[in-house]
Amino acid sequence: MTLQTAFEQHRRFLARLAYRMLGSVSDAEDIVQDAWLRWHEASRDEISNPRAYLAQVVTRLCLDQMKSARSRREFYVGTWLPEPLVEKLGSAEVADDELDAPIALMLALERLSPLERAAFLLHDIFDMDFTEIAAMLERSEAACRQLAKRARDHVRLDTPPRNKVSREEAARFAEAFFKASHQSDPTMLQRLLAQDVVLHSDGGGKVQAVFKLIFGADKVARFFARLSHALTQRNVSTTSYEPVLINGLPGYVSLENGQTLQATALDIRDGLIHAIYVVRNPDKLRHLQQPGS
Repeated sequence: MTLQTAFEQHRRFLARLAYRMLGSVSDAEDIVQDAWLRWHEASRDEISNPRAYLAQVVTRLCLDQMKSARSRREFYVGTWLPEPLVEKLGSAEVADDELDAPIALMLALERLSPLERAAFLLHDIFDMDFTEIAAMLERSEAACRQLAKRARDHVRLDTPPRNKVSREEAARFAEAFFKASHQSDPTMLQRLLAQDVVLHSDGGGKVQAVFKLIFGADKVARFFARLSHALTQRNVSTTSYEPVLINGLPGYVSLENGQTLQATALDIRDGLIHAIYVVRNPDKLRHLQQPGS
């Protein structure tokens, strides 16, 4: 087996780990590429378990990256959301688990320390044992267990229960929300929203977006109605969109006002929308194709 073939067996796992550590598709790709270079240069005699070795390399690279990433986010303009993982809605019923990284979970992970995040992901998400994790984090097994427990407690408090929907339901929700949110009358949209719905919007200071969260069905519906009315007054409309799954959630990619690429994800629970995640920062959408292309 060649070095390349051996590495490719673990590439998907490494990309999933790096994305969940960093919340960035591009940064995760860079980390995996760096891991390949280290794998290529490593002595084979030092590697008894390739998966564990590569996980250790990626984890440590991510921890180094997170030091600078956290510093950048302290000065981030507006709400921060992870880069969207987008899967087209096709005929397959089982979503790619590489793309199933719920945004609520990613936001909860952001509130953990880097070591807590690593211990939780490696153990609870990727089923690695604490002996391996201790070697990766250069901590005792007991310390790693405590890190994972603290992280688990925070995640449990911050992450709402999920209701998975079929691909047909996902497409219907995406279409209904798209149409209702682009009308000047808020009535139709209000029917789709839970009373405690929250709107998150990430423009990163690069494009227009809501700086703060908007809470409540009435305020959220009226916000979209005002926006639609303003665009109508300017004779600008949005008609180009494509229903997709975003981090495992129903949603769509659209070209708003004919020029601004946007990814919108919907957290659906009990038939109503409880959270709306809108990513407009162009730096986070470079890996996406425009709808219809």
